[in-house]
Amino acid sequence: MLKINLLPIRQLKKRAKAKKQLFSIFFLFLLVLAMLGAVGFLQTQNINTLQKRLVSLNKEKDSYSATLKRIDELKKARAELERRTNVIDKLKAESSLTVRVIDEVANRVDNKRIWLQSLNQQNSSLRLTGIALDNQTVAQFMDSLKASPFITSVTLTNSSLKIVSGRNLKAFSINCSVAQPKAPKTETVAAK
Repeated sequence: MLKINLLPIRQLKKRAKAKKQLFSIFFLFLLVLAMLGAVGFLQTQNINTLQKRLVSLNKEKDSYSATLKRIDELKKARAELERRTNVIDKLKAESSLTVRVIDEVANRVDNKRIWLQSLNQQNSSLRLTGIALDNQTVAQFMDSLKASPFITSVTLTNSSLKIVSGRNLKAFSINCSVAQPKAPKTETVAAK
């Protein structure tokens, strides 16, 4: 006897295969959702941790604000003290400059050939007026002034003939610039 199976085996196999694929897709979808949920949870935890750390760092920063304010006040006070010290140093240098310039001019005057009538210093400008025996004496006096470390530019502004006690003498006027001589720079070698 012959047995014939009338059941649709091919169709049943196709349906079983489709069910397996549908189950696999559904399982894969659930797996992707679980992974996204885990990543979202980890990111939320990370955000919470960073926010807590931000709050603690802000508190710490606020605790340093008084110190930073004090440091700024000290910097301003230091700058003010340095400014005052520089003013004092400048005043000392300028006051000693006047004395040294007068000393330099007095040492360079030939009392037998030249006589100063006035000496006027304002800031870094010096004006000398006087009488000399001749033009050569005035030129020698100017050269002598140029040799001074405190007197820089020497310019003859006026020279004229003046009769004093029946003698022909030269009246002159000289403008100069005065400044502290620059200290020679000393090179220091750092020991290594």
